Amino acid sequence: MSAEPLLKVQDLSVTFRNGDRETVAAQGVSYELAAGEVLAVVGESGSGKSVTALALTRLLPPAPGCVLGGSVRLQGVELLTLPENQLAKVRGGSIAYIFQEPGSSLNPVYTIGFQIGEAISLHRPEIKDVRAEVIRALTEVHINDPARVAEQYPHELSGGMQQRAMIAMALACDPKILVADEPTTALDVTIQKEIMDLLARLRRERGMSIILITHNFGIIANFADKVQVMWKGHIVESGPVAQVMSTQTHPYTKALIACIPRLGQRRRRLTTLSEELTVSR
Repeated sequence: MSAEPLLKVQDLSVTFRNGDRETVAAQGVSYELAAGEVLAVVGESGSGKSVTALALTRLLPPAPGCVLGGSVRLQGVELLTLPENQLAKVRGGSIAYIFQEPGSSLNPVYTIGFQIGEAISLHRPEIKDVRAEVIRALTEVHINDPARVAEQYPHELSGGMQQRAMIAMALACDPKILVADEPTTALDVTIQKEIMDLLARLRRERGMSIILITHNFGIIANFADKVQVMWKGHIVESGPVAQVMSTQTHPYTKALIACIPRLGQRRRRLTTLSEELTVSR
């Protein structure tokens, strides 16, 4: 008998309502995530990647503005119907998020150390020396002089340092799953690699599962175990990364992979998909 997955998503749908108008942002999304596994969700902006990730812990407007369907089970516990007071312990605790704009996610009026400490106090009340745990978290993400950085405000840090601080805040709560939503957007190529290398190291050392949301196929090849390609709110292709990278069955996947820059390749126009193309494989 196979072990139950850490996270099991079945037929997840997200529908936004505005009066009589309905917009389906995601439909029929299903996957399983094992402990220590990395799943990449790839697609362009507006494809439904981030909305689906936020739906895991109901970080979306409540009904009737947003209606969720399907099932999201974390270690067998259904999250879509979990009482709010219990779900609050899951958010940031069992499932932590880092977002693409750390400068917008960090509170500008509080120091980095205060914000990480607040998360620790909320999700790990057993920790007595919160200050020491803040320093440990900043050290784990390779921030030099963590005591000084803990006293700084977000605007005093570079984009790469802000993202490291966000990762430290997420890891300080010892999550089982880290959802990384475009974690390298707006960072230069060198810092992008440093952040991805950091996430890979933390995954190995902690045995932590990661859901990586990205528009860039190029960064997942040596990072993720499996990939799902989203287009127009649907999963149009999925499988092991090596398999999908080598053999694509859907035109949208082929177009995304064709966008990966390659040395010696001349620039060419991006592939345009027909609006009449269906989302089915």
